[in-house]
Amino acid sequence: MTDTSVSQYMATLGQAARRAAVLLAKAPTKAKNAALVAIAERITASAEAILDANRQDLEAAAALDAAMRDRLTLTPARVAAMAAGLREVAALADPIGTVTDMAYRPTGIQVGRMRVPLGVVGIIYEARPNVTADAAALCLKSGNAAVLRGGSEAHHSNQAIATCVQAGLEAAGLPGTAVQVLATTDRAAVGEMLAHPEYIDVIVPRGGKGLIERVSREARMPVIKHLDGVCHVFIDADADLDKAVAIAVNAKCQRYGTCNTMETLLIDAPIAPRALPLLLARYREAGVELRGCESTRAIDPNVLPATEQDWYEEYLAPVLAIRVVQGLDEAIAHIRQYGSQHTDAIVTENLVRARRFITEVDSSSVMVNASTRFADGFEYGLGAEIGISTDKFHARGPVGLEGLTSQKWIVIGDGHLRT
Repeated sequence: MTDTSVSQYMATLGQAARRAAVLLAKAPTKAKNAALVAIAERITASAEAILDANRQDLEAAAALDAAMRDRLTLTPARVAAMAAGLREVAALADPIGTVTDMAYRPTGIQVGRMRVPLGVVGIIYEARPNVTADAAALCLKSGNAAVLRGGSEAHHSNQAIATCVQAGLEAAGLPGTAVQVLATTDRAAVGEMLAHPEYIDVIVPRGGKGLIERVSREARMPVIKHLDGVCHVFIDADADLDKAVAIAVNAKCQRYGTCNTMETLLIDAPIAPRALPLLLARYREAGVELRGCESTRAIDPNVLPATEQDWYEEYLAPVLAIRVVQGLDEAIAHIRQYGSQHTDAIVTENLVRARRFITEVDSSSVMVNASTRFADGFEYGLGAEIGISTDKFHARGPVGLEGLTSQKWIVIGDGHLRT
């Protein structure tokens, strides 16, 4: 497309999304749930077509790194998970129209708040075709229209899923423009999305650092984002050793290319001589490259020396930084200096230290005796997530239905006048 035709295409799409948002805001819960179930049924019935489309994308993406290919790849299990996510969102309570905190004021008026949709949500994402289904589900249930721009590397997969979304919307009698997946892979479309707050109320970028930095810099509407996922597991001196090894291995090795994967392991000095040999053997068996501080290398000289940059790094790969620390205070100080406020965990049987860790570590998810890989909307009972926000406003952590809503004040009187 030419720049002019992209601009015209996006304007047409944006206007349609704005009209659809008005209809969705007042759509009954029954209709929204019917659409979600219908989309899930279409995805299940079209699983082979979706997998065929994904194979086309994978064949064309041979040059992608391992982490990106992992995010791009669909399997029968991942397709089934998309459908399950849609059904789970359908089963959740509808937040729209919920009225809370109603109270009488001394003047006799009643004041409270009502939860309402944001309007039109624009989502720009790379590689992950499952985001197409997850975003459609959450935006639809929360009464928002969605404009979805997937990466060109997942174009065929996204379009196959979009076909299921459109069919499900139509089956439930809702406008097909409620969820629009861009048909163009032209990069100019991203700039158009960011430049038009009259069409899009909030932008959610999901992808690499370059994409998120660009969106944060250029967007003329609010952005829900996280920039990095530098996640830590701290093994305290009072940790159960078997539990600690299992959690630290899972947090790193269960899946490498996700934002909630552990990138730095912190180990309390008293337990390090016992814990490190067990952990290093497991990591090497899994093919993880190990980079450690001087104390780590004193226990195992075969660990590569870590640089200052390693403590800031989001590898998204089988690479792990390891540091031995002198107690909880030093662990918290390390997380405060190098972390990204995404997800951090402590392994300990000491309740006082666990409570301090939860209180003092300022991340969107803080965990005790659990893998960082649980930082996920599905695992938190949100059905799915639109992304994970490390900002303080307007949403934090996995963003589900409530994160895609706002609140307005409502006042009820009976001819009341202010004097």
